[in-house]
Amino acid sequence: MTDRGTLDALRQAVQVSPDNLPLRRHLAEQLLSAGLLMDAEAEFRAALALVPGDAESATGLAEVFLRQGKSGAALAALERVAAGQGPPRAGVIVARALAAEGDVAAARLRYREAVARDVSLADPVFEAELANSVPSPILDEAVANVASPLNPGADRLRTSFADVAGMEQVKQSLRMKLLLPVQQPEMFAAYGRRAGGGVLLYGPPGCGKTHLARAAAGELGADFISVGLSDILDMYVGSSERNLHATFERARRNSPCVLFFDEVDALAARRSDMGQAHNRQIVNQFLAEMDGVEGGANEGVLILAATNAPWYVDAAFRRPGRFDQLVFVPPPDAAARAAVLSLLCRKAPLAEVDFRMIAEATEGFTGADLKGVVDRAVEAKLQDAIRVGRLLPLSTADLLGAARSVRPTAVAEWMATARNYVTYSNESGAWDDLLPWIGGRRR
Repeated sequence: MTDRGTLDALRQAVQVSPDNLPLRRHLAEQLLSAGLLMDAEAEFRAALALVPGDAESATGLAEVFLRQGKSGAALAALERVAAGQGPPRAGVIVARALAAEGDVAAARLRYREAVARDVSLADPVFEAELANSVPSPILDEAVANVASPLNPGADRLRTSFADVAGMEQVKQSLRMKLLLPVQQPEMFAAYGRRAGGGVLLYGPPGCGKTHLARAAAGELGADFISVGLSDILDMYVGSSERNLHATFERARRNSPCVLFFDEVDALAARRSDMGQAHNRQIVNQFLAEMDGVEGGANEGVLILAATNAPWYVDAAFRRPGRFDQLVFVPPPDAAARAAVLSLLCRKAPLAEVDFRMIAEATEGFTGADLKGVVDRAVEAKLQDAIRVGRLLPLSTADLLGAARSVRPTAVAEWMATARNYVTYSNESGAWDDLLPWIGGRRR
């Protein structure tokens, strides 16, 4: 593991030479090796901002996402790295992400291709998992509902708020800001309000921000356009701005539409932190598109964005008419964890399961962590069922055993970072919603 002194020296070197791609990428790899995932993510994003098509940086970012349990984001990061291209470990990362998404057949293919290029990447444990895996009924609906490289045609979603456990206050905020203006336009028109606008969802990774966005689109019955970093950024000057404009134009043509930007801090970063003019121009284009090139151009376009690092988003995006509402998506409490577990297990054969007991044993777990618990329990039970030749129901003991083998991800690290910003950079009160979570008081 890299020691802190080495990391500090690398950080200082990057500050001196911020446009040095190999140096910045080396720092990111060392941060990843040290397990500092959020810092590594920031450096890999900065490297991609320098050279958007850099396969090594995209691979590193995908590995960060995979370690955070964000398999969909990992696939999106490597969307432009075709099989047989880029570093061989990219193939293994894609294989692991595909396996997590439930596409075991594609995972096996990408894994074999990667190992054929570099035999040192062979992983007997992962090979055994691929050999013994069968499709999980819990994942079928999730995969069918997600617009992704695995399922590109799924623009109209079946997910609704009923599929989101807990978070009633967050759902009410989304209803008032995004859904009701479309569902009751006469009422809102009487008060001079039109359908459209933006909400920025923020919070620790794995707490359901992306799931909420999909549920909002499903609740409305609107088209859902999910935008990733690779959909916008291009190595040629001016192309990124054109891609961004084309994305908004597509949403305007298909209104009502939910336009969702995941990891939006990569496209809407603070311009004061940027060293290159063309990166600042992307932010300017984004702001112009949110304002609408003509009056009312974005009517019916509901703009949702999610980020783990809202403090890196340019303050201009928080102006009224843009992302004027910041909604904190917190880690689930015990009641919400029990509800999440119940939802995740609803398609599996169950014995009497005490979800409250499992919720108490998973303190600090995010929704993604809980999905990992259920997936492990299901896989173990499937292996037992295949061995005896009959269905075996999941039990409380199965889920508790799986919970003991899963470590919670980045909530504690995220809260530590948030505490610094809330304590020292909250003059505007933007982060007041975080105060109860860090033990602070409102000003």
